[in-house]
Amino acid sequence: MTRAQSDTRMEVNMRLNAIVLLLACIPQLVWAEGEGVTRREGFLMIWAGISRAVTDVAEEPFADVPEGSAGFGEITFAKARGVLDGDLFHPEEPLPLNDALLWLFRTRNVADPEVLRSDDLPLLVRRYPLVPPEENLSRAVAREEILRLAQQLDAFLAAEEHRVSLYAEDFHGDHTAFGEIFDMHAFTAAHRTLPQNTLLRVTNVDNGKSVIVRINDRGPYIPGRDLDLSLAAFTAIAPRSQGVIRALFERLGDSVVIGPCGLPERYQKRITRDIRFHRGVPHALPLGESLVLSANRPFVVRRVRYPDGTVWRIEDWVLEKERFTFRPSIVGTYIFRIGTPYGRSRDMRMEVVRCSGTSPLPLGEG
Repeated sequence: MTRAQSDTRMEVNMRLNAIVLLLACIPQLVWAEGEGVTRREGFLMIWAGISRAVTDVAEEPFADVPEGSAGFGEITFAKARGVLDGDLFHPEEPLPLNDALLWLFRTRNVADPEVLRSDDLPLLVRRYPLVPPEENLSRAVAREEILRLAQQLDAFLAAEEHRVSLYAEDFHGDHTAFGEIFDMHAFTAAHRTLPQNTLLRVTNVDNGKSVIVRINDRGPYIPGRDLDLSLAAFTAIAPRSQGVIRALFERLGDSVVIGPCGLPERYQKRITRDIRFHRGVPHALPLGESLVLSANRPFVVRRVRYPDGTVWRIEDWVLEKERFTFRPSIVGTYIFRIGTPYGRSRDMRMEVVRCSGTSPLPLGEG
């Protein structure tokens, strides 16, 4: 056994020992008195733990969570994604333990939210024993308890081993499930339930090597496998010839929230007041990632100026429901001249950066 293998196994054992200690404390934790929490407050605490981006959705909001009220965006987005259900949310009522557990399992994507129902809680609690089997799941939950339950579930998930495979030439250049172009040389991955743009640290159990990838596709669909890595990501932590490895996962958050190299993300979203991108041109983009633009109305990419002064004149018209994709080849400042059908144009600057190995969240080898 190599030193790296030994260190990895030691880390896994330490995580398991920490879980055992947490489990030993469960009776005291779940029965401990503490400040109660409302359904609104409890959900927002649980949601904050996953650093997931919230976008506008075409979803009818809960009638008792009107626009402008606290947590409206998060609660409506979660309803659209199946994390929350029902006709009313009852935001000011006490949060029962069964709903807190269900929301934890759904936000942590232990399975597709559509198949995570209240009736599944007994099975889920046996798989992840956050509370004793005899616990009263209808009782109100305390504020401190939500944090402890979330920490315990995250500890269980971090200690789980997964079978990880790779995909490469057969899919290179195809569209992913989210509409991107699959690039086997980028640090990306396919997962069945994790949201698009989730950053995931994948650690090879056998050698201790890790890589950080962005989820941009669905899969794998071979039974017993939990993640497909791009060729670049897989070969960063294992020989290609190995094909399948055992790995640990650590969910880091949403790349839209965390941004390149762990920095907050900011976008240039409007061409004019009436023409706006669905996401926009970021102020910073990691080398190896692609810029993807779409808008609510047609626009034209007139030219791209590269960091070395080269100008690419393209006059590429992008209609509604179409996308413009651009993959930077070098670091530095890129300037995009974006136009409207009415002749107006705007220059947008984008800094392409290389995330170093000391960065908090480098895309690539960890």
